[in-house]
Amino acid sequence: MTIVSTKEKKSRKSKQPIVDEKSPLLPTKHEDEGGFDEFNGASFSGAVFNLSTTIVGAGIMALPATMKVLGLILGFAVIIFMAFLTEASIEFLLRFSRTSKSVSYGGLMGDAFGKYGRMLIQLCVIVNNVGVLIVYMIIIGDVLSGTTSGGIHHAGVLESWFGEQWWNGRFFVLLVTTLAIFAPLASLKRIDSLRYTSALSVALAVVFLVVTVGITLFKLINGTVIMPRLLPNVDGLTSLLNLFTVVPVLVTAYICHYNVHSIDSELEDDTQMKAVVRTSIVLCSSVYILTSLFGFLLFGDATLDDVLANFSTDLGIPFGSLLNDVVRVSYAAHLMLVFPVVFYPLRLNLDGLLFPSARPLSLDNVRFASLSIGLIGIVFLGANFIPSIWDAFQFTGATAAVLIGFIFPAAITLRDRYGIATKRDKIVSIFMIVLAVFSNVIAIYSDAYALFKNGPSRRA
Repeated sequence: MTIVSTKEKKSRKSKQPIVDEKSPLLPTKHEDEGGFDEFNGASFSGAVFNLSTTIVGAGIMALPATMKVLGLILGFAVIIFMAFLTEASIEFLLRFSRTSKSVSYGGLMGDAFGKYGRMLIQLCVIVNNVGVLIVYMIIIGDVLSGTTSGGIHHAGVLESWFGEQWWNGRFFVLLVTTLAIFAPLASLKRIDSLRYTSALSVALAVVFLVVTVGITLFKLINGTVIMPRLLPNVDGLTSLLNLFTVVPVLVTAYICHYNVHSIDSELEDDTQMKAVVRTSIVLCSSVYILTSLFGFLLFGDATLDDVLANFSTDLGIPFGSLLNDVVRVSYAAHLMLVFPVVFYPLRLNLDGLLFPSARPLSLDNVRFASLSIGLIGIVFLGANFIPSIWDAFQFTGATAAVLIGFIFPAAITLRDRYGIATKRDKIVSIFMIVLAVFSNVIAIYSDAYALFKNGPSRRA
């Protein structure tokens, strides 16, 4: 039997599961069974890095394009506003979880809305995270092996360096990446075990930012940067409604709610969780604002929906080709390290959905390995053989993300089983739901209209 120190008992006493022990995102300790015998709790910095890595994924590359739609002033305001809204929604989750003694998002939804509420959040996390991971793998394949679009082939980094070889084709590169990087990292049973890779992934995102800032400052000194648009161009109802299409992008950029409980459960001192959330959101918001500013300054109205694609063109500066490769390789490496952090809650939610009465996943090696192999296989096949995956997840990804990030936390607050919600909480919750529903209906309509008008996009 493991002897737990008095300090650990005190710092973790509010985390004992009372509601829905088999819900997803529940890293139950079970000390007597030897689950985490030598684990004394995650550090503050480790929690910050893991939550920040959850937040900063592929969404960062779409942010400069939002400045093209909103203009710099309104764009910055919306990024900051969404940061405050994200913090409020996470605060709702943490406060109601403490009161209900729920140690997972699924447990909290089950406490508020019963079995079907728990199953709904499980399905949303599965849909969102599978879509995100497939997109991550597609981007990694595009960066390293290249892609063909509209009959035009865009060479990947490996192809540019070594020419077209059998071993730098998309399938083989993704297979090696999956076996050498994704599989070992996905085999870790605690999210805190990813703290060092998470720190490195944040550092790689900063590398991308530093290079972008450096290139932009160089071009500013040379006078080759055009003054960016400060406010949006609104000349009718259509252009006004188009402003709302950036909301799903910003929601996806801040989505991290499915990992909050896992990180909180492993934190050595749970009273630090609010500070962890605020630190992570401030860090990520700073990266987002700087990336949006300098990315839009650098490329102006030529900014593409994925700004990474702009770095495959001639930058018109010395060593431009080398800097392009640095940006693309650092970003691909960043996504490789984000992958296991997003994969962690995906596996736990699928396990909770399929085996709600089984013993904790961390204690069943066969079930753990089977789910891990199956999910990685699905993501791998999706990234290789589904040509229009981007179109599919314009809808499912954005919808699931907005449910996870805003609608469900707001609904839990309005349900208020324990009478702890203030009038302000309920007003904020109603505003979250109205904003989420209205903006996403408009965004989905706009995307659907563009899709049916222009046809589905294909990578090959």
